[in-house]
Amino acid sequence: MMRKDGRKPDEMRPVVIERNFTKFAHGSVLIQVGDTKVICTASIDEGVPPYIKNSGQGWITAEYSLLPGSTSKRVIRESTRGKVNGRTQEIQRLIGRSMRAIVDLSALGERTIWMDCDVIQADGGTRVASITGGYVALVDAINWLRNNGEITGEPLLGSVAAVSVGIVDGVSMLDLCYEEDVAANVDMNVVLTGDGKYVELQGTGERQTFTEEELDQMINQAKKGINQLTRIQKEALEG
Repeated sequence: MMRKDGRKPDEMRPVVIERNFTKFAHGSVLIQVGDTKVICTASIDEGVPPYIKNSGQGWITAEYSLLPGSTSKRVIRESTRGKVNGRTQEIQRLIGRSMRAIVDLSALGERTIWMDCDVIQADGGTRVASITGGYVALVDAINWLRNNGEITGEPLLGSVAAVSVGIVDGVSMLDLCYEEDVAANVDMNVVLTGDGKYVELQGTGERQTFTEEELDQMINQAKKGINQLTRIQKEALEG
């Protein structure tokens, strides 16, 4: 089965990661996954949240937003609404957990790395693109700390990337665009480390239940996609 954009069911959209996209953040990336585009920055602040103060441990947290012109209908800024909605909170926590999963926080010292993921164009998979691009920005921020003598150890324990999978019209598909995501009967986000360990599985039967066989098929597709994303991350960091 060929998809509307000509891809096979287990085929990723084109992925481009551009480092040093902004001037002032300690790490910054523009990631493009098909028509989805996200700016990911990593900024270092001295100090940590009160609940881990004096622990000798650092922290990584995340903020995420859809910019007003990122979708076909203008998105109202959450600062205008006066509150962060549930979807945004869920995504921010997911990004933060994903980054912390591959970092030895004690090696950071008592400082916070803020991951800011701003979607400038949304065509499906914005949260997983934020994780994949955010990792590269995080590496650059940690390298900045090392190069400036702020840390001596190695905080990074590995890499992390994420991808969406789902079942559309009875077919398991990798890396859903927006049109596919809306039509999906089953929708799943998979976050894996570079050595294949699970950070998170978010799977939902939107319109139908799914079998263990279908789950295995989606996970295998996700592994294939994340292996590809891990290679792209490595190439970007070596470039």
